[in-house]
Amino acid sequence: MAFSRFFGRGRDAAANAAQATDSPTPDAAEEGESDVPGADDSAPEDASQRSWGDRAEAMLPTGASTGSKRAVALWGDDADPGLPTHLLSARGCRVIDVNGTSYVDCTMALGSVALGYGEPRVTRAVVDAASEGNVGALSSWREVELAERLHTLIPCAERVQFLKTGAEATSAAVRIARTYTGRERIVASGYFGWHDWSSEQPGVLAAVRGATQHVPFDDIASLERAVADAGSDLAAIVIEPVVERKPSDAWLRRARELCDASGAALVFDEIKTGFRVAPGGYQELCGITPDLATFGKALANGYPLAAVVGHAAVMDAARNTWISSTLASESTALAAALAVLDWHEEADVCATLGDTGREIRASFDRAIAASGVGGVTVDGIDQMFLLRWNDAVREARFLGECARAGVIVKRGAYNFAAIAHDEEAIQEIEAATSGALVALADWENAR
Repeated sequence: MAFSRFFGRGRDAAANAAQATDSPTPDAAEEGESDVPGADDSAPEDASQRSWGDRAEAMLPTGASTGSKRAVALWGDDADPGLPTHLLSARGCRVIDVNGTSYVDCTMALGSVALGYGEPRVTRAVVDAASEGNVGALSSWREVELAERLHTLIPCAERVQFLKTGAEATSAAVRIARTYTGRERIVASGYFGWHDWSSEQPGVLAAVRGATQHVPFDDIASLERAVADAGSDLAAIVIEPVVERKPSDAWLRRARELCDASGAALVFDEIKTGFRVAPGGYQELCGITPDLATFGKALANGYPLAAVVGHAAVMDAARNTWISSTLASESTALAAALAVLDWHEEADVCATLGDTGREIRASFDRAIAASGVGGVTVDGIDQMFLLRWNDAVREARFLGECARAGVIVKRGAYNFAAIAHDEEAIQEIEAATSGALVALADWENAR
């Protein structure tokens, strides 16, 4: 009987349970057994030898609930099983895996952390909110205060609605645009998450896929053709304003003109750019204001919060459809975001992210130049940059060597600067990169 795990365990078991910790220690990480019935057909003494990676592959259909944190996504198809897969703790710009090994992190949780892991002011705000009870029958007062403060920071934010993820917020923006215009067709440029409206993956209905036409970034001719194809049924142009580089002014200006001419809504996905290139996102820098925009990631320094914001006339269409999430206004993430906004009021966080990112990029460039290894360049903008390799096998080998030297670098996508990346961390990044490139050259010469 399932309840026997909790009842009938006896006083000794209860006493032992009271001494248990909530998270695995480094020693326990290799010894822990799964509590899931049927999770392992081997004998108990054999189960203790299974790694966290093996256990994840056995129980999670893709090995990790976040796709970019799958072992194959982190390290490549033929990854060394000794490379890190699971987190024990994170502080500043460093993470510790379940084996107790510390790494400088260049991914910063896929860009969701811009200040640093466990930033004290954010943590205190979250703990205070949690101690009051983070949810209840009514919305948190923090929802109103945060909305008011975002209104003062983001050019298009006359109205604000909160959700939990960037994909959810951008899907809400598309729903609002369709409701406002009474139209269906979407022209999109960028990555917007896994939801059906923007995905061409298996399981998405052909009719849904057909309602969205994707165009290349900064390609005005393709944008114009797609808008013409949509005709009078165009509901929105949805753009990620920065994709590995800043766009041309003409690209965003033309998108604005096409929406104005057709009565469609212009939507900026500022999930990565908001509170990173500028508090108000790229729209604050480029001078082109969208009708709707979405924010997330650095907004709450790693706590689950996203927002769709926009002009009142467009946002008010949300009253005529249904967009709601049970935990959209829970208080801990809202408190984290308010603490992040305090940081931005007191310091030029985005300028510091730019300066720090420039130093990290330079450390990669120096290491590459000194090693003489070719086939790799550092691209992107300072706040969010990537190492572009000409060969996936060489890239995977390099990333594994970096990890063994104590630095985690993102495979095939952005690395992100954080306030917590101090001079010591940057020196460690350069040393690890240099060593990894030398090891890569040695491996190639020995083949």
